[in-house]
Amino acid sequence: MAKKGKKFSAALEKIDRTKHYDLQEAITLLKEIAFESFDASVEFAVRLNLNPRKAEQNLRGAIVLPHGTGKTKRVLVFATGDKAKEAEEAGADFVGEDELVEKVMGGWTDFDTVVATPDMMAKVGKLGRTLGPKGLMPNPKTGTVTPDVKKAVEEIKAGKVEYRVDKVGNIHITVGKRSFSEDKIAENIQAFYETIIRLKPQTVKGTYVKNVAIATTMSPGIKLDPSSIN
Repeated sequence: MAKKGKKFSAALEKIDRTKHYDLQEAITLLKEIAFESFDASVEFAVRLNLNPRKAEQNLRGAIVLPHGTGKTKRVLVFATGDKAKEAEEAGADFVGEDELVEKVMGGWTDFDTVVATPDMMAKVGKLGRTLGPKGLMPNPKTGTVTPDVKKAVEEIKAGKVEYRVDKVGNIHITVGKRSFSEDKIAENIQAFYETIIRLKPQTVKGTYVKNVAIATTMSPGIKLDPSSIN
């Protein structure tokens, strides 16, 4: 832990904590200070003036990032017949019905995203205790309960990410890998940020975006000037 602490402290010293950086400047600095020995994920966090207890302010959805996240997700699809075949052809990693429901109920969670056709939700609903706490329960708002399983699987494999505001107004997503070019990271951030701005609930009073920052998996965060993202 001490070794990690020294590297974190050294990275922190290179950041002006009083400054809100321009997006391009922040990405350049982030690549410079990142100290992980692996190809770390780049994380983007935005603090919004939202009250998730109000239904219209409980932002949740999904977006296909222009350049993906750099991670290939393992997709589980609950479907039967032709829809199961479509899912397999689209590249789903696991496809089935009752036998997979039983497997998940037994504790198996070796997948990253779950998709289900609407007719399967009566059975998938039994998995709420297993999938719900992990954020894996299929939901129409994120496009994971759908008759078009082919499109759903293809988008997830192409880099679709789900987002959801937490109880204090934060939304946090992965926008790429450290190995991505600066332009690709910037374009992914811009695409996501524009979506969040477009979805601003009409009931929000005052400043909508409170704080924006980027970091890698283990690095300290760098605050951004929101106006530079657009």
